[in-house]
Amino acid sequence: MNDGLVIIPTYNELANIEAIIKAVLGLSESFDVLIVDDSSPDGTGEVVKKLQKVYPGSLFLLERTEKKGLGTAYIAGFKYAIEHGYEYVFEMDADFSHNPYELIKLYQTCKKENYDLAIGSRYVSGVNVVNWPMSRVLMSFFASIYVRLITGMPIHDATAGFKCYKIRVLKTINLDKIRFVGYAFQIEMKFLTWKCGFKMKEIPIIFTDRTRGESKMSTRIFNEAFFGVMRLKWRSFFKRYPTPVD
Repeated sequence: MNDGLVIIPTYNELANIEAIIKAVLGLSESFDVLIVDDSSPDGTGEVVKKLQKVYPGSLFLLERTEKKGLGTAYIAGFKYAIEHGYEYVFEMDADFSHNPYELIKLYQTCKKENYDLAIGSRYVSGVNVVNWPMSRVLMSFFASIYVRLITGMPIHDATAGFKCYKIRVLKTINLDKIRFVGYAFQIEMKFLTWKCGFKMKEIPIIFTDRTRGESKMSTRIFNEAFFGVMRLKWRSFFKRYPTPVD
């Protein structure tokens, strides 16, 4: 068992799943991979099961009975990481929008520089997005500005989904109280990490939009994030946040 676990949620990622698993498990730095699959009807889970025979002890599969959202998939993965004794836990998409090689930079930021959360950021050094239409780039960029203004959180890429946590962060935050499931989940986790006093650092990455498979973005997910930020800030006035555990 390695000390780092890469969690990759999937739903209908047949076009990408084999390649992304091989890319992560072929890195010079060794990580384990946990696929959290929401019963993909396209056979994503079956591909993972076949690859488990190729990568015994490094590739794991958590199958859920229905599509329950990105946030709940990651929470299930976080609990798995805690139960199995991992020290570093990564969030990563299956569609190659996140370059697997960048996992090493996130890992070193937490392990060698002693940060509690490393964030692969599209906006900390300009706008580093490839293949997105300008309308979506602007929506994402200004959404992060909106989050900073409302919450005061010093993060340039509030909805970033490419991250490395030290396990102590996930042990401190009450995962059963996480309220959001879409992109608002990413904002909520960063906000709680910040409010608990953990050290965070943004690492510049280049985000490349998927070339295979379908995007999971929807109006409902966007609305949850927009209004969820205001609710997060309002609740913070009446809430005591836990101190970091060792």
